[in-house]
Amino acid sequence: MAKKVWQVEKTKYCEHLKENIAIEVEVVYPADQLPEQAPRIVARRCTKALECNCIEHPACSLSGTNPDVDPVE
Repeated sequence: MAKKVWQVEKTKYCEHLKENIAIEVEVVYPADQLPEQAPRIVARRCTKALECNCIEHPACSLSGTNPDVDPVE
């Protein structure tokens, strides 16, 4: 059976919140029967997305309020 795990991809300073955040990725590892397949990233999230949504100004695509700003790039 495939295994899904959330892992920290990077940490960085968020100008919107004025503090450090962690950007996590959901990685799907293949089942034991298919070991030659590479792990796949299926989702990204920010550890402070809920706090960003409480602020009046749009933040970034990871909080779901501003699709034009991608903090991963």
